[in-house]
Amino acid sequence: MMHLAETLNFSGRKVVAALASVPFPALRGYSLPDTLCAYQQDVPWKLLSSCREQKVGCCFAQSVVLRGICKERKQPTSPLHACESTEQILQHYLHTLFPGAYSTSHVLEQPCNTLPPYPQFFSPLLTRQGFLLDKPPSYSSAAVESIPVLAALQSSPVLHRLLYSLYKDLQKLNTRRWASFFSAGVEQDDFQEALQALRTLSQCYETGSEADESEDEADSD
Repeated sequence: MMHLAETLNFSGRKVVAALASVPFPALRGYSLPDTLCAYQQDVPWKLLSSCREQKVGCCFAQSVVLRGICKERKQPTSPLHACESTEQILQHYLHTLFPGAYSTSHVLEQPCNTLPPYPQFFSPLLTRQGFLLDKPPSYSSAAVESIPVLAALQSSPVLHRLLYSLYKDLQKLNTRRWASFFSAGVEQDDFQEALQALRTLSQCYETGSEADESEDEADSD
């Protein structure tokens, strides 16, 4: 994980955000291009890190892994359908949604097993293989045995707000009230240096709008 984060970061950046889709929202009988074509203005995954959602298209670098989805041979109806392999489909989709970003993608055919003791907290709209149904079944569905999953690590501007908020919160601390903290060997100068390093790190994730916002906040300080 650490080495992958290092690969995705450059220009002073060190942190990546985690994203996932559990399960990946694929309708039963639909191909991967069919599913991705429904997410041209959004993405079929959610941010797991404690950041506010960022608009699609803002990303410096990312690594995306999809498992449990295979390409079905159908008549090409879009550039995604014309791709030769599942890997090419995912890569084409990422390049379209995040132009200019460094994107790597990996596809594994084997889905994630969800047999006991995996908790059965899934919607009744899921089949035993983890694919979505158009409507709830009229019968009691069996336990979900496996699910397709997408997971990603992403270096993006969304991390600016998270890191800068952490810096602001730490800046408000009255260190005189934390004598035990400094008695452990941390010097006041070291604490202030780490604090400024955190602010510098947050600035590495700024784009134009975030930079203007930070300047306004700095002026208000």
